[in-house]
Amino acid sequence: MAAALAGHKPLFCGGVMKTIRKLIHGEIIRAVGFVILGFLALFVFFDVVDQLQAVSRSAMTGYQFHHALIYVSLLIPGHLYELLPLSVLIGSIFVMARFAQSSEFTILRTGGLGPWRALGSLFKLGLIFVALTFFIGDYLTPVANRHAQLLKARFQGLITVGQTGAWLKEKQPDLNFAVNVGALNSDGKLNRVRIHAFSPEGRLNYVATAAVATIGQGQWQLEQATQQIYNSDPKTPAHIETRQLPLWTWATDISTEMVAAALLSPDRMQTLDLFQYMRHLAANGQNAQRYEIEFWRKVFYPLSCLVMLSLALPFAYLHFRSGHIAGYVFGGVMAGISFYLLNNVFGFMGNLNNWQPWLTSAAPALIYSAVSLATFWWLVLRQ
Repeated sequence: MAAALAGHKPLFCGGVMKTIRKLIHGEIIRAVGFVILGFLALFVFFDVVDQLQAVSRSAMTGYQFHHALIYVSLLIPGHLYELLPLSVLIGSIFVMARFAQSSEFTILRTGGLGPWRALGSLFKLGLIFVALTFFIGDYLTPVANRHAQLLKARFQGLITVGQTGAWLKEKQPDLNFAVNVGALNSDGKLNRVRIHAFSPEGRLNYVATAAVATIGQGQWQLEQATQQIYNSDPKTPAHIETRQLPLWTWATDISTEMVAAALLSPDRMQTLDLFQYMRHLAANGQNAQRYEIEFWRKVFYPLSCLVMLSLALPFAYLHFRSGHIAGYVFGGVMAGISFYLLNNVFGFMGNLNNWQPWLTSAAPALIYSAVSLATFWWLVLRQ
């Protein structure tokens, strides 16, 4: 450090800069990890309390306490995905404020650590948090949530969106289809399936129903299916032909992920699955606004870690009195919570008002980026 105080040049050497970056990154990672553990402990406690009631309600179906613990464990990746940007903000504010309070950051500034170099160092760490958030949200959370829903359905009933089930549409070269799925059971099979086939002119061609169906590669297999074929030829008398089929195969591009998207919440889907489902809805003339917003939200949400780090840097340039660091950390918590609330509010408002999906999803990050850059200019560059 004495060499750094002698002039700015030694600090810009690769070895010294690497040591400083290691110091700042290590402190932030430890602080963020501590904050995440605290938040997760709180959320797990609330989930366990909630599942204790579910255990008492579903005791007759075999749902026991260890099943509840497994279910709560499968919810952890989703909580981690939601809490990671907020934890990055709180942890980095705490580290930057502590550096300012102990004058460590002042020494680094005296040695030549300029604002842009400090911001660049934080952004390098931010890219790691961005990649981690994307991986958790796009791979761990969808898999864990799917297993959690299937576990819950195994003991507490089928997965459904109500008595009417979920509706899907598909256009094929010769027929148009409207498909209704009543529910999804614990082994991934579909329950109470109805397939309505229409001619391009809109005449009903046939209706196929089955109590259970299995989704395969490019096809559905309906067990014990009933097919009612309607005579659409105006030259012959109207009649309905009924067929009982032990196993009927229906060729379709509707995949398991598309059915899950219709039955489950889209925020737990993978980005690629959301994109494919959006294209499917658009190709069949259905409104995909909700899923487009969620798609762009999953794209922009990991980038909010960079926004949080840029919000935290100005705290290193403040002058703290003893004991005042807690107030600034509390302010950081409020800023993170407001970002989370604004992110959700913009999603609902964009869906209701038919706003541009990408702009709706990016607006909270853009607003807080502008705030962080304005704060950075006012407290750092202006001085």
